[in-house]
Amino acid sequence: MTPRIKICCINSIEEAMTAIAFGASAVGLVAKMPSGPGPIPDDLIRQIAGYVPPPVATFLLTSEISVEEIVRHHLRTNTNTIQIVDLLLSGTYSELKAALPSVKIVQVIHVIDDSSVDLAVSISDQVDALLLDSGNPNLKIKELGGTGRVHNWKLSRMIRENSKCPVFLAGGLKPENVREAIEEVQPFAVDVCSGVRTDGKLDRQKLSDFVQKALFL
Repeated sequence: MTPRIKICCINSIEEAMTAIAFGASAVGLVAKMPSGPGPIPDDLIRQIAGYVPPPVATFLLTSEISVEEIVRHHLRTNTNTIQIVDLLLSGTYSELKAALPSVKIVQVIHVIDDSSVDLAVSISDQVDALLLDSGNPNLKIKELGGTGRVHNWKLSRMIRENSKCPVFLAGGLKPENVREAIEEVQPFAVDVCSGVRTDGKLDRQKLSDFVQKALFL
């Protein structure tokens, strides 16, 4: 199966349109985070999300950890997908889906060790997709994505093989390694931020190379 492509850390309508023109089926819009690249204001997220045409998915990356606050965040941004980058600590996924029935819910799993596999599989029947990344929410200043690091793809493959929902693969992907990552994990989609940027700006050549390698062109 040819994987879908999500381009993250989008910071303008122009970047969103460029990503889509090169083949992205989803764009990631990063809200306030404790660390990492690419955060933009909620009003800009809403503006970009309103401009992106269907059927492209617009992902709000939120660090909120309660259903109540996630719903409030969504109402400020109006994306069609919510990517929860930390673990949900207050409320349940079913409550979130009931509050936002037309919005897809994607839970990030930071792949650290075998316990990450168990966690991912246990959540996979409650959300629309999992996104496997290389952060560490256990640090004093949480890493919740955008690290540019590769994690253990063997663990990611175990998650993909046992997950009850589609799996996105993120974490240190770039044109030079995305094909190997796809062959190893066989994810539903791949997700990239820094791997297609130069000096923080979307690099059309890197983007083109990434898409061609990801789609085996």
